[in-house]
Amino acid sequence: MAGTSTGCDGDEVDVTVVIPVHNCRPYLDRCLTAALVQRVNKEIVVVDDGSTDGSAELLDLYANYHRGVVRVVHQKHSGGAGGPRNTGIEQARGRYVFFCDADDFLGAEALQRMLAMADRNGSDIVLGKIVGHGRRAPVTMFQSNADRVELGASAVYNSLSCFKLYRTRMLRDYGIRFGERQLVGEDIIFSTHAYCHAEVISVVADYDCYHLVARPDGSSIMQRPDSRDPVDWLHMIRRPIELMAAHVEPGPLRDHLLRRHFRLDAFAQLGGPFLEADDVQRKEIAQEVAELCDQWLTPGVCERLTPTDRQRLAALDDIGRLVRLAGIEAATVRRRLTGVRWEARGLLVTGEAALHGLDPAGGEIALTLKARNDPACEVSVPAERHGDGFVAHVDVGALSSGVWDLYVAIECEGVVRLGRLGADRDGGITRPAPRLCGDAVVLPYFTRANGNLSLDVGGHVLSVPGCVRLTRTRWARGQRLLLDGEIVVGRDGVPRTGAVRRLVWRERHSGVERVERVVALPGGGFAARPAVGRFDAGTWDAYLELELGGPPARFRVEVDADIVPATRNWWLSSARPYATAGKGRLSAVVRKTTPGTIIRRMLH
Repeated sequence: MAGTSTGCDGDEVDVTVVIPVHNCRPYLDRCLTAALVQRVNKEIVVVDDGSTDGSAELLDLYANYHRGVVRVVHQKHSGGAGGPRNTGIEQARGRYVFFCDADDFLGAEALQRMLAMADRNGSDIVLGKIVGHGRRAPVTMFQSNADRVELGASAVYNSLSCFKLYRTRMLRDYGIRFGERQLVGEDIIFSTHAYCHAEVISVVADYDCYHLVARPDGSSIMQRPDSRDPVDWLHMIRRPIELMAAHVEPGPLRDHLLRRHFRLDAFAQLGGPFLEADDVQRKEIAQEVAELCDQWLTPGVCERLTPTDRQRLAALDDIGRLVRLAGIEAATVRRRLTGVRWEARGLLVTGEAALHGLDPAGGEIALTLKARNDPACEVSVPAERHGDGFVAHVDVGALSSGVWDLYVAIECEGVVRLGRLGADRDGGITRPAPRLCGDAVVLPYFTRANGNLSLDVGGHVLSVPGCVRLTRTRWARGQRLLLDGEIVVGRDGVPRTGAVRRLVWRERHSGVERVERVVALPGGGFAARPAVGRFDAGTWDAYLELELGGPPARFRVEVDADIVPATRNWWLSSARPYATAGKGRLSAVVRKTTPGTIIRRMLH
């Protein structure tokens, strides 16, 4: 092995954290401290790749102070991160390896959570949620925790960075290593190879495991302007594609993986990088993409392409059109909300929308509604164009239960651009009142963070306004309190009879609940006969529960004090209904007479 090492040998550990270092002195304390606080049986192998800024000396201090935990390997500068990481694999004694860059850092519980996931499922790879600080982080694969995900039925292959937990035996058995001749993309080669051999892949999505940090001076390799030369990138990406194809037979799985390479590696070079290139380089980029398509673009991959990428594919021999498509994709979506209100057809949304720098009247406009908890679920609403303005009628009754975010969509030359709608809006626009649409309540609102327009169908994030008020009360036999009332949802919405679910009495101090039957009447009326006198002793508050297309909505039962019946006494109990002070809500105090109380009364 080249270089010298500092540290102590010991027993096998659970996780080896491999950190390549080259002139990262300002970031080492944060990175190493975050690794040292991980509550797992660990070792930290730091590979100093010929640093000249004092990093090597600081690393030796850490190794001397944390003997048996921090080991430092010094080697000549190799020019990239691949060589130091490969050295770390050779040095690793842990069952698992985690790769961390010196300017990034781990969340305090990252390795503990990922290791628990790995041990529970026998995982070969565990993806931990990545968050960016001045850098873009992947999101599609971190929607929810997953014990086991299928490579061909998930988005995990979209993440080809190496910031994951890998089983060390798998890396060594299959000779999985980083490319050492690439300035960038060495981790794509490594991760592609690892995915091909991983039998169990898991995801930790409910905790920020890895913090991806942009250096303030922009000195990291990935932040340099010349680090992603598009032609060089297209040359580089051939190796991981060939590596994947050597392990995965032709078919749906290979097409799924190839789609990632075409979408994020090949066709991405026809976007911003294409606009920044000169005429000669544009021809080289188009030629390289065309050659990749000739070799690897199958009908199955074509079916998986986005409409924008299909337009690019059709224009590979037309540089001018490729430039126009890239310009459309790069143009800022200018939009403004000018009105939102209810009408007979649903929700009327008006606004202005255009692509900055392009013909204001060009392209078709529509509204796109995206389900917040299901990115794949969206509804398109055609809009009528009036110059750079538009009018759209949203049939909210056709929306399923959940929260829907509104976007304006502009289609130009087959490219669809989306812009979140609502933050920029005319003064005086207020959110429309909630409305009952069929069996569901729809609550338009502007988000707290950015002020964008969304629709809550069913009351998932907003409380449903309404009123449940008693019109008549009286005592009846069987210690029953007869209740007649009416329900209004929103300002004047009358729920269907099937929406009225049950009457719930909740004891104020213990939280114990009693459920009583309620009869729904046409026109928003209801009737109930709760046996209040049979309740356990305590103070009970009355609620009416409704099904309004989402989670059960509870409304406090309101009553005027002058229609509340007087206290009713029975042999062993009493019940005193009353209207609470201020808001006038129905409650009842129930008291029980015990045998001891009866004896004391008789003695007195």
